[in-house]
Amino acid sequence: MASTPGGSGRREVWDVPGPATRLLLATPDEHLLPEVARTARALGLAVFGTGDLLDVTDERGGRGLDRLLARLARELTPAEADGVRVAADPPEEWAALVSRLLTAPTLAVELARRGVTAEIAVLAEAEFRSVYQPLVRLDDRAVVAHEALLRGVVDGREVGGGDLFFVAESAGWLPRLDRIGWELAIAGAASWLGDADLFVNSHPAAVARPQVGLAGAEQALHDAGIDPSRLVVEVGEISAATDRGHLLAVLEHHRSLGWRVALDDVAAGWSSRSLMAAIRPDVVKLGKALVQALPDEGARTTVGSVVEAAHRLGAVVVAEGVETEEVAEAVAALGADLGQGWLFGRPVPPPSDEEGTASTYTRVARSR
Repeated sequence: MASTPGGSGRREVWDVPGPATRLLLATPDEHLLPEVARTARALGLAVFGTGDLLDVTDERGGRGLDRLLARLARELTPAEADGVRVAADPPEEWAALVSRLLTAPTLAVELARRGVTAEIAVLAEAEFRSVYQPLVRLDDRAVVAHEALLRGVVDGREVGGGDLFFVAESAGWLPRLDRIGWELAIAGAASWLGDADLFVNSHPAAVARPQVGLAGAEQALHDAGIDPSRLVVEVGEISAATDRGHLLAVLEHHRSLGWRVALDDVAAGWSSRSLMAAIRPDVVKLGKALVQALPDEGARTTVGSVVEAAHRLGAVVVAEGVETEEVAEAVAALGADLGQGWLFGRPVPPPSDEEGTASTYTRVARSR
């Protein structure tokens, strides 16, 4: 792993699978492998089956297996693809073979990594950097924080964080991309953040063991000289709702380090209220769609209700997606504390990037 000249970036190489001539597929679903075997034989592949294990060999250099994987991507449901483990070009020695099967990815992950079901070039051929959008106090418009947003550039086009993380999650690389996002966000802000807070997005599912998975972010903060109390970790409402127990364990670790917690994209409904009560966030961010529905009377009622509930918990309320003075005045009148949106500033590279004196890019290269 090499440093990017003149900056804090890194060169990353992702383990993108090459052509395979043999696949071992294992699943407890006794009905699935016979269907896979029939498809493989129809494509001229050599197939050997032993109960819940299928051995498929391509004697023509791998093109037949490529066709098989493409067929399976079309014919299997997502649940079926998630229920099959697949080892490509497995070792011949038995102990090593067993070890490989125990750690083998699911078929869904293998299909994504091979670019069959996900645009893997988004990761494998992209340069990553953090851009930053200001958060301002609504009463005097003073900038008090910046949110770091991960961006990728592929063949001259920018790719948003949502697409990046979708591909990473599909290919089993979510923890790694989450770590890169953390470290780039912190390193890119070190020289200019001043006394402002830094908001960083995080995916709880990416952190299996907080003490290990967040060690890099903790070290990056130390190296950057940023006080831990100025870091605000944003957790999206959708990802937060998937595994409440794990989420609370991760957030407890955040707080033990002195970091604060923001619940992002909060809207109406029981789910939002339930999460707010469970998480007790330091910051509540009103969802963009809700804010931009103002001055609709229904949206006004919802915003007012969420603001009141957040303030009862002692949370600061941020209105996202503020693009007009009318909306800024509306959310301020309803009690929101901070605003974020194009009215106050669009996401931009850090000042050092604009001046050409540093780089926060990460180069991601396809393995050969």
